[in-house]
Amino acid sequence: MAQAGEIPEKKVLIVDDSKFVRTTFNRILSASFVVREVADGEAGWQAIESDSSIVMVVSDLDMPKLDGYGLLERVRGAADERIKALPVIIISGAQNEGAKKRARDLGANDFISKEADAPEVLSRIDNLLKLVRASHDLEQNKQVMEQTVTHDPLTGTFTPHYLMTEGRKHFSHSRRHGGQLSVMAFRIDSFQEVAKTAGKDVADQLLARIAKLVSGTLRHEDSIGRASESTFVVISTGAGASQVMAFAKRLHQQLQGAQVAYRGQALKIVSSFGIAAPNDAANSIEDLVKLALQRLQKAGTTPERIVGADEVMVVKQATLPSDIDRAVHVLEQANAERLGDASNEILRRLLPFLQAAFKRVKIELPVDKINAILSKHK
Repeated sequence: MAQAGEIPEKKVLIVDDSKFVRTTFNRILSASFVVREVADGEAGWQAIESDSSIVMVVSDLDMPKLDGYGLLERVRGAADERIKALPVIIISGAQNEGAKKRARDLGANDFISKEADAPEVLSRIDNLLKLVRASHDLEQNKQVMEQTVTHDPLTGTFTPHYLMTEGRKHFSHSRRHGGQLSVMAFRIDSFQEVAKTAGKDVADQLLARIAKLVSGTLRHEDSIGRASESTFVVISTGAGASQVMAFAKRLHQQLQGAQVAYRGQALKIVSSFGIAAPNDAANSIEDLVKLALQRLQKAGTTPERIVGADEVMVVKQATLPSDIDRAVHVLEQANAERLGDASNEILRRLLPFLQAAFKRVKIELPVDKINAILSKHK
């Protein structure tokens, strides 16, 4: 019958160049575990890579080819999460405290003396396996929670998992009906600086206020989620590149004009933006979000920028009077199809301004033709 701590058909790997030590530990462990032995760190690493049934490593430090320190470095630096999380117990001989500290700093979980008796060896391994199991269960519970919680507790925005769930619905709908879908990613570049100067609580409050500001400007059908500590993603339905670029610029200007007051010091808010729009090649919402985040990363190399497919915009302070800026914002968010005949009236009233604005950039607007078409729809 298996003893406490046993994991059936799972292996404990013993790595030591001493045949005597390997045999001694094998005799102790084989009563409770399946045991595999190798004589050096390089062979140990090859076994760890190729044998997924290995759940724990017991290793010496002084070995040929690859010593215990090198083996620890490879394990803790592995790209494979299974390997990276393996518990490693070091067989300690005559090493001094400096050697143990180095091993501990490299990720060793525990130490067992070569002179330890069987009950102590089994007890240490059993306790470590219990901790590993508890940690694994905690991680699984955390992942389940992340997939069931819909809103980020700090900012009130969607969690990454739920944002993608909503995004897939929007993407599918836009594809079926030929609609537009855009993604804007933005980051508060000065978050770490604010946290360093004013404290994490103040920086978190700043993020919550910014999230509330952005959420208040979105349409009901748009979605915003917190992608990482200071990065947000907005999924906008029915919006093209120019609309999202204009929204990003306006939001940037609002943030640029805001400041965090802390002990008489004004802390500037610095932000960057990345945009993915309908004209970008994308087969899923994941592709669009990834592209927006990549452009955000590009923008972050020089903060205060907005990066889209065909445009890199260095954003300056707003020059529009506040009342006109609000009016333009309302028009940007308006849907001409939903407005119906009212959109014709808006165009008719704006036509003189549009004609003058186009003339400033030396573009001739066909005013007569537009008026003739509008007259037919009176």
